[in-house]
Amino acid sequence: MTVVKALALAAATLTAASALNAQEVTLRFQHFVSPLSANPTGFMQPWADAIEEQSDGRIRVELYPFMQLGGAAPSQYDLIRDGAIDGGWVIPGYQPVRFPEAEALELPFMTPKNAEAASRAAWAFTQAHLMDDFADVHVIAAHMHGPGLVHLRGPAITAVEDFDGLSLRGPSRPATLLLEELGATPVGMPVPAFPEALSRGVVDGGVITWEMAPSLRLDELASSHTDVAGDRSMYNLYFIWAMNREVYEGLPDDLRAVIDANSGLMASAWAGRAHDEGDVRGRDAMAAAGNEIAQMSEAVTDEIRTHGEAVIAAWIEEAEEKGLDGAGLVADARALMAAEMDVGADGHSQ
Repeated sequence: MTVVKALALAAATLTAASALNAQEVTLRFQHFVSPLSANPTGFMQPWADAIEEQSDGRIRVELYPFMQLGGAAPSQYDLIRDGAIDGGWVIPGYQPVRFPEAEALELPFMTPKNAEAASRAAWAFTQAHLMDDFADVHVIAAHMHGPGLVHLRGPAITAVEDFDGLSLRGPSRPATLLLEELGATPVGMPVPAFPEALSRGVVDGGVITWEMAPSLRLDELASSHTDVAGDRSMYNLYFIWAMNREVYEGLPDDLRAVIDANSGLMASAWAGRAHDEGDVRGRDAMAAAGNEIAQMSEAVTDEIRTHGEAVIAAWIEEAEEKGLDGAGLVADARALMAAEMDVGADGHSQ
């Protein structure tokens, strides 16, 4: 090879490397709720902003609410896996029995009412038990929401018998199992369908968080909001923030590093914290509307816990019939949640 050819080859190599390093990427992430609700405002948009800033503008993250890129909320995981979208917010429980191990996190009274602490535990549980289930996507964060409570068109719940005959929206299989155990008629549906179902009288109410209440117009559509006593949530919901694996792996190393720096435990806690902050605003909005804000007595809460234990026992038996270590999954989830409750939301031991 002549000196001239060698210099030309070196120049071409440097040019290609420079082009690779200067690569600009647009990532389209989708979710299914209002852009004004807690997670989009407190986590998704700040996360997107951080990615853009730390990549010096080489990654642009576009967020699409209300499933604007197509599909339905229950299909979100498959849309990400298949590359129809680059990433998004997934509720695995919207596809019942597909991700059975994840249901351990959603069992009755499993999680603390502090979503940030619950989300740190959820990330640890995900790393220990769920990464094989999600192997065909790239998981950025895994988190829980704040306390799930009962929103009704009628008066607040004051006794377990008040559940009898109520038709209540539930977001996941564990939630609907508990509602059924309590005597209600559960109606499984994703969150976007809840306001219309409530306004048309298809359901008498449902279980959902404080933070979602304003964007779902529950100040207008419901008249009471009832939580259980104590520091544990009656039910909870598990989420992942994920992107298409091929898109992630196809990024240059330095851009992948930006995604990685905003992933894992810190991102999971960040997402949970957004729900905690949104819960405060949501509860205040329901109170400002003059709605009834109630909490069940400790005695009634203990009755519901007993029903919850029956749901957990049945879930363990069903899981073990499928060849899963149901008892071990529940024990691990409980231990991780308890450890995070001991640490506290500020990261210090209580």
